[in-house]
Amino acid sequence: MAYWLAKTEPESFSYSDLETLGRDRWNGVKNFAALKHISNMTPGDEIFIYHTGKEKAIVGVAEIVSSAYPDPNETDERLIVVDVEPRYRLARPVTLKEIKLNTIFQNWELVRQSRLSVMPVTPEHWKLIHQAAKS
Repeated sequence: MAYWLAKTEPESFSYSDLETLGRDRWNGVKNFAALKHISNMTPGDEIFIYHTGKEKAIVGVAEIVSSAYPDPNETDERLIVVDVEPRYRLARPVTLKEIKLNTIFQNWELVRQSRLSVMPVTPEHWKLIHQAAKS
């Protein structure tokens, strides 16, 4: 199992929206580095859902429930998607500000490449984010 982080604008699609739907397609990604990460996702992988905009925080966890496939709403076959289902909200959101204050995260794409919308998460970072959400 691998861990990931995907960003979304909560005004367009939030973790609450995913909870309401129960399952949805993670689409709208056009950056080829982010698409490469999506192509590496497999069913059973877990993914942090990160709200951009004013929140700038990891708010919940979802599970990848499909392999990557071409986005049926796009003509470019390189634009791929995966299906996700919500698993749980974090006890409290973990903000980007908190993450940046911890030097352990200094090389994470979330800190280094702020525009990347999908990225891997190391098992160590996964654990640390969960610990931070409980404090």
